[in-house]
Amino acid sequence: MDLRQLNTLIAIADHGSFSAAARSLYTVQSNVSAHISRLEKELGVTLIDRQTGRMTEDGNRVLERARRIMHEMDDIRSDMESNDHDVSGDVRLGVIGTIARWAIPPMLRQMAQTHTRVHTVVTEGSSSALVPNVVSSLLNAAILHLPIDDPELIVEPLFDEELLLLAPPEHPLAQREEVDITDLDGVPLLLPPAGAGLRRILERSSLERGVSLNSLAEVDSMRLLAALAVDGHGATIVPATALSETELAGASMVHVSGLPRRRVAWVRRQRPNPSAATRAVHDVIADVIGQRISEDQGLHHSEE
Repeated sequence: MDLRQLNTLIAIADHGSFSAAARSLYTVQSNVSAHISRLEKELGVTLIDRQTGRMTEDGNRVLERARRIMHEMDDIRSDMESNDHDVSGDVRLGVIGTIARWAIPPMLRQMAQTHTRVHTVVTEGSSSALVPNVVSSLLNAAILHLPIDDPELIVEPLFDEELLLLAPPEHPLAQREEVDITDLDGVPLLLPPAGAGLRRILERSSLERGVSLNSLAEVDSMRLLAALAVDGHGATIVPATALSETELAGASMVHVSGLPRRRVAWVRRQRPNPSAATRAVHDVIADVIGQRISEDQGLHHSEE
């Protein structure tokens, strides 16, 4: 087994066929076929179904590990080329959507000014979708909301964020400056699906106060939940930074006593240690968030 074979497997997965993989690798199709055949012979499995051109189950398992190996090779190369003043390399960063909206643009601007040789690849998704990619090293790190329970991961809190009731103008609670969680007993709400991190927070807090959550609809997207509320489809509970002032369009963000704050954290694998490029992105994003923290906007420094 060698790196050329693994790289060929990745190219086939990314480009969809042996011929397209050959073009991407600037070689001929016979070389691609030879690399895959030798890899299959050595492993004793079929990696690609020749009839469909798709990865087999074994192929997908090898592919995941191949990507991890190639990412590690890239990180080794970038670390050796980097020094304290001239960091280089790729950083694959996952971010939940509500944070990506306001944190990633200034982060990229600052990276372009201070670390011109670092190439950042940003993937947006839910915490539940991004965690496995951090564990498998497809992502170097991710900015996620807690709780996250995985012994392979290091969690570094970045900030705490208030959870607010977002209600369209005509909603009975829209004109209130603050409500108690008991005021939401039986009120139809747009909610995240069962099992989602925010849903677990809401259910735990409701249970403690004897509140019955009434699900009007379940939506697995924080941004879509907020958009539906603004469009008048019902009230929901979202993080304080889910929408900007201009996006509220007359809807109200109402404080809810009895709800805990949502903690957002930088998450990475325990091993291997982060590359110089990953550390540079971490420092810049921490600086961006530190400048943004304001209690008036519902953002707070994380408390131990």
